[in-house]
Amino acid sequence: MKTRVQLLLTGLSVLPALTMASAKNEKPHIILIMTDQHRFDALGCIEGSPVISPNIDALAKDGNLFCNAYSSSPSSTPARAGLLTGMSPWKHGMLGYGKVAEKYPYELPQMLRDLGYMTMGIGKMHYHPQTALHGFHTTILDESGRREAPYFISDYHKWFYTNAFGENPDKTGIGWNDHGNKPYQLDERLHPTKWTGDVAVSAIENYQSDQPLFLKISFARPHSPYDAPQRLLDRYSNTIIPAPAKGEWSKSIGANLTDPAKNPEAAFGNFGDAYAKKSRRNYYASITFIDEQVGRIIEELKAKGMYENALICFVSDHGDMMGDHNHWRKTYAYEGSAAIPFIVKMPKSVEMQIEKGEVLDYPVELRDLLPTFLDVNNFAKPEAMDGLSLLPLLTSKSPQWRKWLDLEHATCYKNENYWCALTDGKLKYIWFMYTGEEQLFDLDKDPYESENLIGNTKYTKITKEMREAMKSHLEERGEEWVKDNKLVKRNTTLLYSPNYPENK
Repeated sequence: MKTRVQLLLTGLSVLPALTMASAKNEKPHIILIMTDQHRFDALGCIEGSPVISPNIDALAKDGNLFCNAYSSSPSSTPARAGLLTGMSPWKHGMLGYGKVAEKYPYELPQMLRDLGYMTMGIGKMHYHPQTALHGFHTTILDESGRREAPYFISDYHKWFYTNAFGENPDKTGIGWNDHGNKPYQLDERLHPTKWTGDVAVSAIENYQSDQPLFLKISFARPHSPYDAPQRLLDRYSNTIIPAPAKGEWSKSIGANLTDPAKNPEAAFGNFGDAYAKKSRRNYYASITFIDEQVGRIIEELKAKGMYENALICFVSDHGDMMGDHNHWRKTYAYEGSAAIPFIVKMPKSVEMQIEKGEVLDYPVELRDLLPTFLDVNNFAKPEAMDGLSLLPLLTSKSPQWRKWLDLEHATCYKNENYWCALTDGKLKYIWFMYTGEEQLFDLDKDPYESENLIGNTKYTKITKEMREAMKSHLEERGEEWVKDNKLVKRNTTLLYSPNYPENK
């Protein structure tokens, strides 16, 4: 069976190493491209993937893909809090789906602004309040229909109403968490994916400052609704779509829920392979639509002369189970939910010790981006920031790195879904804090987690090692988590840790 790494990146050419730029002290532009609910294997450069994404694939060829990348708390707001702060869930304080705090001690846009950057955010920020800036000079918002304050209307909706007043922007009729699908029912120029691409291209084309640019471009798709234009769905009409992963451990989960029409946003359900494949086809087409916009953005950066001196990252906030093990949506410890695309293209000013297109298997996470952005500007990250700069992984032949990456999520959908996990991308140990259940997966041999290895005598030593690592990870939280050298089951969930700014 192929390992996780072997399942990744096919056809990425190996190119000569980068050379040091003459203007060594020139600050690079930083372009952060983000998708929403984009699972790790849904890119064309992944072996066996049917996804059509030539522009994102080209970025991976010109940079590096991290094939063991995760979202530590895999739902929108805690994931974005980790990106914003450079912190782990316990440190920034959001252990599950809650509200991004209005102010943190360390914030990505503000820290780059303090370093002389012009800062702009386009698309989905998912902040609270929705107009919070966190150091951005400006944000131009598509908030996916959320209106969390009286009179709030997103910039996308204002634009929509000036271009199609009287039409319904949600005419497709699919809910924001549905896993059903339908082609977009309006002219595709009105689609939020196209709008986000248009605004990003215009912002780059018209950039006037001599200061470096930090531009965050955050697409609201491929998060449902799965509503790509028909022309893109047609490109997948003869494509073989993979069926959801299945395992003995997951047979009973959602087994009695077989009709998605009765609950179109069900978190659990055995709706059959045909339904799942149809959802995946539309999901993949949504990614292809985003890829077209990424191509336009890269083309404009090159036309503007900004590409070579730009640090460009492509990531997602979390994945989408798409029916794997009868799970839908996110908030789970499993690969479909927690593993994400993660591509980094360095500016020419960084002297690389690895080659373009090389696939890296270090366990990395969204919290690592802010320390990287600081490091590329020769600014040391604060000691309290527990994310790590990626630069040593790219500029050193024998870097030191973390052994395990911690993941967790507070209760969501049902009590049993309350967990903490450790992974290095090759093994994964999950501790379910409400039930006391454990799971262990060998991701190299079983990348879609079909076999739970707890109790398998061949993995007794590994199980013990990872259980001890989990105790070490949780013991700083006190006896409610680890007592008498044992992991403690919890009767109630904890959504916000004591480090959440609004708890202080």
